[in-house]
Amino acid sequence: MHEMSIALSIIDIAEKEAKKAKAIQVNEIELEVGQLAGVEYRALEFAFETAVKNTILENTIVKIHKPKGQAICSDCETTFELEDLYSACPKCGGYFHNIIKGKELRVKSLLVDD
Repeated sequence: MHEMSIALSIIDIAEKEAKKAKAIQVNEIELEVGQLAGVEYRALEFAFETAVKNTILENTIVKIHKPKGQAICSDCETTFELEDLYSACPKCGGYFHNIIKGKELRVKSLLVDD
């Protein structure tokens, strides 16, 4: 389950940033996890709940934003919503495209107490 390693990385980032801010607790963390990032949301939530035990994130509220996938067709240059990595262009039916949104995986913000 790679979601556990993602959760541990998120915790590491949050703890480093909280330390820089001399915070004693992280009240809220806002994440951006695109729908094409290859992450199972429920598994990530479970892994995060397990991994934050005995850390400054133990009582943190987690907000996950899930940007939809978007691509540009390499054949006809149409921009379209992409539900999965293998969707065809709705205009020309081509399968060659460049993903421009939906693969994000980042910590957007932290709300801390110092």
